[in-house]
Amino acid sequence: MKRWQIRVPASTANIGPGFDSIGIALDLYLELEVQPAAEWEFIAASDAVQGLPSGKDNMIYETALYVAKQYDFEDLPACSVRMTSEIPLARGLGSSATALVAGIELADCLLSLELSDAEKLDLAVSLEGHPDNAAPSILGGCVIGYYDGSVHYVHTPIDHVRFLAVIPPFELATSAARAVLPDQLAYKEAVQASGVANVAVAALLQQNWKQLGEMMKKDLFHQPYRQAMIPHYEEVASSLQEAAYGVYLSGAGPTMIAVVDEAQAASVHAQYQKKYPAFEWVLLSCAKQGICTEELAVEA
Repeated sequence: MKRWQIRVPASTANIGPGFDSIGIALDLYLELEVQPAAEWEFIAASDAVQGLPSGKDNMIYETALYVAKQYDFEDLPACSVRMTSEIPLARGLGSSATALVAGIELADCLLSLELSDAEKLDLAVSLEGHPDNAAPSILGGCVIGYYDGSVHYVHTPIDHVRFLAVIPPFELATSAARAVLPDQLAYKEAVQASGVANVAVAALLQQNWKQLGEMMKKDLFHQPYRQAMIPHYEEVASSLQEAAYGVYLSGAGPTMIAVVDEAQAASVHAQYQKKYPAFEWVLLSCAKQGICTEELAVEA
């Protein structure tokens, strides 16, 4: 049997008012090294994946088996999967989506399905329910998408900016972050929120980062409700506004991300890391390439 290395980029979602519909791939990665084995085993080879299930209850296996059954396979050949990840869990950087995408790619490799990007996207978004994390992990770059049983999306590059992630030392479950959102918005408020999102999308497509930053502050869909769950959000975000185009809550949080001019990014990173040492500060770029799979030489 063949051996593979599967590499999936992280993602940041929402980008302010683009709730459940805008995502950008980031250069943090989940990597799998897959080889044949007598039984299924998932080996945690980095801190970020310590404590995850090591058998068939692992999300990657469960996703791969789901894909197999969609294509009329009842089982998957057993493998040993060595997992390495740079993506912190439950921090709003798409860790669950990368596992889901990795599972789809694993099934594609093991069963020689030869899935297209469109087929992988349909599978991932049908499982996740919205395209903002899985789509950029598959395609790279920025994806603006909508799901109604089919995936509708625009794929666009990101240039000349860096993403300064401010990662608090605690996890925030997506379910908890969704629980604080209202069940509905008044019509007038929904129209206003939609207008903000429309301008944000236009600014993103034009790479007008200053305009996008202004729209990030005006989001009405999720950030006003979730900010209270993150201590020091207002203080840190307000301070970062002085050095960044804009600041937003990544995914469900608790990570905040500042969009920073590429030429100033390193100095801003150093300045704020010193100013707020209680947080982890990580300077990231948009990952232009999505999921990448390499067939490895068979070990003797």
